[in-house]
Amino acid sequence: MIFVQQYEEVRSILEKAKKITVLTGAGASTESGIPDFRSANGLYADANVEMYLSRGYYNRNPKEFWKHYKEIFQINTFHQYKPNRGHRFLAELEERGKDIKILTQNIDGLHQVGGSKRVIDLHGTLQTAHCPKCKAGYDLQYMIDHEVPRCGKCNFILNPDVVLYGDTLPQYQNAIKRLYETDVLLVMGTSLKVQPVASFPEIAKREVGATTILVNEELTGQEYNFDFIFQNKIGEFAQGLSSIK
Repeated sequence: MIFVQQYEEVRSILEKAKKITVLTGAGASTESGIPDFRSANGLYADANVEMYLSRGYYNRNPKEFWKHYKEIFQINTFHQYKPNRGHRFLAELEERGKDIKILTQNIDGLHQVGGSKRVIDLHGTLQTAHCPKCKAGYDLQYMIDHEVPRCGKCNFILNPDVVLYGDTLPQYQNAIKRLYETDVLLVMGTSLKVQPVASFPEIAKREVGATTILVNEELTGQEYNFDFIFQNKIGEFAQGLSSIK
C-alpha cells in the first residue's frame, strides 16, 4: 500500500513539475541487452581498456585505436539493440508537452532512437564520429563499413564522438545550467560512483531545492539525497507509474 502511495505521489509531482531533469546511467540500457561496461565483469574491468580508450592512445596510434574501439564496444553488432520501456516512458513524457531534458552517461544513443529529442550526452555517443580537420560528421553504419574510418573529403582518420579518457566533458556546463533550473531530478539506473555526475543529486537537493527521485536496482550510498527511492528496474518503475489511475 505504501508503495502504491509512493507511485501516486511521484506521478502527481511529475505532472505538476515545470522542468524535469533526468539523469540516466547503464541501468537505462541493460534492459535493452547492452552490458554494463562498469560492472565487475564488464569491459572496463580489463585493465587495458582505459589505455585503449584514451585520447593519448588515439593521438599516438589512431589505426590501432579504431581496432580496439570497435572490439570493445562491439560496433559491428550495435544495431541489434533497441529502446526499451524506460526509453519510451521518457519520450512519452516529452510528447505530452513536459519540459524534460535527459542528462545521460550512456553512449548508446538509445534515448534519441526511442524518441527523446532533448538529450545531453555527457560522455558522448557511439552513433557518430567526425573528421578532426573539416568536422564533417559520419554515422554508425559508416564506421561499420570501414575498418579504419576516414573522412571522405580530407582522408583524415575520424575522431569518435565518445568522450575518451583524458578528454574534458564538453557538455558539463550545459548539464549544470539545466540542473539549477529544474524542479525535479529523476535519477535512473546509475550507481552514482563516477564524478562529476555523482554530485548532481546533492546539488539538486541541497542547493536547488528540487524534488529528487531515485530509480535503481541497487542502493547507491546517496539515499540521503533523495526524497523518493524505488529499488526497481526502470521498466518496472515506468509500468508502476502507468498503472496508477
